[in-house]
Amino acid sequence: MAPGTTAPPPPANLRRIVAASLIGTTIEWYDFFLYGSAAALVFNKLFFPDSDPLVGTLLSFLTYAVGFAARPLGALVFGHYGDRLGRKKLLVLSLLLMGGATFAIGLLPTHATIGAAAPVLLTVLRLVQGFALGGEWGGAVLLVSEHGDARRRGFWASWPQTGAPAGQLLATGVLSLLTALLSDAAFVSWGWRIPFLLSGVLVIIGLWIRLSVDESPVFQRALAQAEARKAAHKADAERLPLVSVLRHHWRDILVAMGARMAENISYYVITAFILVYATTSAGVSKQTALNAVLIASAVHFAVIPAWGALSDRVGRRPVYLLGAAGVGLWMFPFFSLIDTGGFGNLLLAVTVGLVLHGAMYAPQAAFFSEMFATRMRYSGASIGAQFASVAAGAPAPLIATALLSDYGSSTPIALYVIAASLLTVIAVGAAKETRHRDLADIEPATDAEPATARTAGARTL
Repeated sequence: MAPGTTAPPPPANLRRIVAASLIGTTIEWYDFFLYGSAAALVFNKLFFPDSDPLVGTLLSFLTYAVGFAARPLGALVFGHYGDRLGRKKLLVLSLLLMGGATFAIGLLPTHATIGAAAPVLLTVLRLVQGFALGGEWGGAVLLVSEHGDARRRGFWASWPQTGAPAGQLLATGVLSLLTALLSDAAFVSWGWRIPFLLSGVLVIIGLWIRLSVDESPVFQRALAQAEARKAAHKADAERLPLVSVLRHHWRDILVAMGARMAENISYYVITAFILVYATTSAGVSKQTALNAVLIASAVHFAVIPAWGALSDRVGRRPVYLLGAAGVGLWMFPFFSLIDTGGFGNLLLAVTVGLVLHGAMYAPQAAFFSEMFATRMRYSGASIGAQFASVAAGAPAPLIATALLSDYGSSTPIALYVIAASLLTVIAVGAAKETRHRDLADIEPATDAEPATARTAGARTL
């Protein structure tokens, strides 16, 4: 083995780490997406009953967007302590916060019971969800990336990414089953609470699995090296991870934010806004729209590891660029197929859209992990990903719904996604390829040493 190359862990240990990250992210995304689906289907009636139906949907999606506003704060807090204390502790905390907030939503009184306080409490709990998710993603993908070896990092790191479609699959599946078994009146009255209360059981399972894994060895070595330098007085006082990452990796943060635009916006248009568009403009039933998203999410789950493996062969950038360009080109056919009102066409539209989205989402975990130094990696990856979500995923369903309301056409919505795709193509096209970087070689920059001296070895392909 060449000097500086990270030894791959035993396969059984790596699979356990991947499973812990995957199950945890699945639960977190289940909680987050469950809110988005409920916002599209029932929250307008339960928490904003005095509004016009479409205005109520807009207000419901506004509380949905509030969760994204809290994600950057979560990225800052979890990134800071994750780079100081380790990945594992923060992942356990994020799961507890997300699960607790989701369970509480299932117990929340509606507007009919407590009036205006209901949407206020709903918004507070959504903020807690967003805060927790802002810290979840970075820790989950880093735990896998830093345990694995460089040759298959794209494949292994893509598995936590499948937590998003798995969570979407689980949330949509539970909602689809309930809407099939219950009348509309029963679902609106009490049935919608069941998926939120189930989160309590899922969190217990997730905690049991996450507590069984080891801390990242790459982080432990970097922490030991930093402590040794301090003890030997060979380095100045270490800056906060946030300060260091903004000083030494600001270009990488901008690349990560640009890369997230098409990925984030397209995903929420395809999976959340579709429930509004298909039911109001295409005359598709709520059950039919949910079933299409359910099946397409299963395909999405299956293709993500394949895209991740391809990124190990050809690079992160080519696969990411294919997905960004493909999503932009697919938008007009996407809405045209939905407008036919047929289930087959609706399923084709959503499935192709999510397969193309997977080409961006799969290599993203390894791509972002490889950009940053170890002792600021949690901060850098989380900040780049979550700050972008405020401008991308947060307002996406809201903007799409407003465009539909103002223009009565899907054309402005398609152009909105295409613009995001162009921005992502520019950002990823300007980035350097990272697939050959050894994460163990990327040491934290100190105030006494410029980042270029410390990361030179990591930038050698």
